[in-house]
Amino acid sequence: MPDGGPLGPASVILFGLFSAAAWGTSDFAAGLASRRVSVLALVLAAQTVGMTVALGLAMLRAEPVPAPMDVLWSGLAGVLGTGAIVALYAGLAVGRMGVVAPVAGVIGALVPVAVGIALEGLPAGIVLVGMAAAVVAVVLVSRVGGEAGARSGIELGLLAGLGIGLFNVTITRVDEGLVFGPLTIVRVAALVVLALALLARRQRVALPARLAPAIVAIGLLDMAANAGFLLAEQTGSLAVAAVLSSLYPVITVILATIVLRERVTRSHAAGIALALLAIVLIATGST
Repeated sequence: MPDGGPLGPASVILFGLFSAAAWGTSDFAAGLASRRVSVLALVLAAQTVGMTVALGLAMLRAEPVPAPMDVLWSGLAGVLGTGAIVALYAGLAVGRMGVVAPVAGVIGALVPVAVGIALEGLPAGIVLVGMAAAVVAVVLVSRVGGEAGARSGIELGLLAGLGIGLFNVTITRVDEGLVFGPLTIVRVAALVVLALALLARRQRVALPARLAPAIVAIGLLDMAANAGFLLAEQTGSLAVAAVLSSLYPVITVILATIVLRERVTRSHAAGIALALLAIVLIATGST
């Protein structure tokens, strides 16, 4: 298991939390935008932004050309990630953000955690306690009451979580040292899948010009979150990186509470507090 990075063992903590913050903010913005435009068209535009930036950064870092197996893993991750992000954005658009995002976070964390423990063994006891606290925190944040008859979007959250978990497992199969090259391939694969889906549905891609800044922000944040997660896994364990990045629903819920005035419950408060405790426990046991 890697145990270092630019900031030593603390790198996995910082990269994982950065990933969670970027994903949580991106998902909130995408959820709002998806209520006004086609989800497929929105994802296509955002992924185009991400691909352009990832390619530029790969060239700037002079990353080596990914090997055939790296291309294969990245392409598979792109397909899985596309399904996950479409389901997530659709769920955030039609359901309650305070339900969809946490459910996706829990499922998205469980898959790579299981794989990480199987491949790398159990981390320190205090880290295990912190990981368990993080999962419970996300579950608590997901306990949101809604209006009678209102759609929660939980089924889309479950589907998104499965896709996110599988994406996180596959993208970490690429060689260490590669970051933006694989992420470029991820987005190329995503664009192919989205283009085929739009053609099959004979759906137009036109988006309102007023949403251009939001789309650019969504694409940049999503790409940054992917890079943060990949760097977290490369400087620490897959299980720890997955749990820390899965805290993104806390950011989404906080933003939904502030901006959309979604009701704050005791479960919300307890979940956010437990998430902070989980970060302390994981950081203590990983450094």
